[in-house]
Amino acid sequence: MRKTYRLNIEGKNRDRLLEASKHDIRKYVKRERSRALPAGADFWDFDCKFGTSEATAEVVHFAALIGLIDTLAQDGGEQFYVEVVTKHGQRTARPREVADSEVDSD
Repeated sequence: MRKTYRLNIEGKNRDRLLEASKHDIRKYVKRERSRALPAGADFWDFDCKFGTSEATAEVVHFAALIGLIDTLAQDGGEQFYVEVVTKHGQRTARPREVADSEVDSD
């Protein structure tokens, strides 16, 4: 999903446009997460970019995306660009050192 959302459209409420854009992003993520995983994948992961335009977009973590949108809206931004690309992820095991050191201290 690559899209530029405008927040100042004549005849439309800015707050409703903001909420509609966040709803659109959440709906896309929910739809992508419901797809069947490919063999060997543990979960769906997302590569995200955010900025005021496509040229100024920077890589961000998915969990921070909605907060960045809210911050931009509070600062009076006119528009924002969001890119959310789905990829499959692999879970990694936690290091065994932590578990071993807890056993030794008892």
